[in-house]
Amino acid sequence: MTMEKRSGGGMSEQRRARLRLEISREAARLFWEQGVAATSGDQIAEAVGLSTRTIWRHFRSKESCAEPIVMQGVVTLMTVLRSCPRQSPLEDHLATELARLRHEVPPVDLADEMLAMKMIRLADSEPALRTAWLMAYDQVERAMCLIIGDRLERPAGDLEVRMHAAAAAAAVRVLEEHIGAALLAGDDVTEFTDVTAVSRRFAHAIRTATGGVVGDPVA
Repeated sequence: MTMEKRSGGGMSEQRRARLRLEISREAARLFWEQGVAATSGDQIAEAVGLSTRTIWRHFRSKESCAEPIVMQGVVTLMTVLRSCPRQSPLEDHLATELARLRHEVPPVDLADEMLAMKMIRLADSEPALRTAWLMAYDQVERAMCLIIGDRLERPAGDLEVRMHAAAAAAAVRVLEEHIGAALLAGDDVTEFTDVTAVSRRFAHAIRTATGGVVGDPVA
């Protein structure tokens, strides 16, 4: 029988993550519909069907409720990056894996991706939400340290690894913001519907940001 790993509070990590994402969905929906300032913790709690106390048990502020949903926008990318063989060019691996995932059960719900894009866009005019967005990318940077460290066979805390991770995470963040703005503005997003084109766009951004250290095959 498979046992779920439990956190210190007794709730399994998987259940806690699901609950945080459910809260984040409702918070993001309210933020988009009525603005961050007009949304209260009580409203978020009511929308999810929980007590306000429970909301604060899982989040430090109402704005931080947006973090799990904005992370959904990069969950697939980070999963694919983790599985990239050291001997494979990043472009080829991203194109192959993203194409494969498109024909399987999507790891991230499309509605969640759209909510993530909306939060990214809203963060431009909401400083408190911008903080949540940047906090989410702090998690991406930490994950990048592990990915890059493993690829280069160096500790995640190595200075050069950390610098490459910071640059790669920033490049992905800027590209995500660009794509989100284009989608919500109703611009021509044909290039973003082509898996190969998108793969090469992200791979090129990461390769350029790291001066080619991340992207080329590693012997």
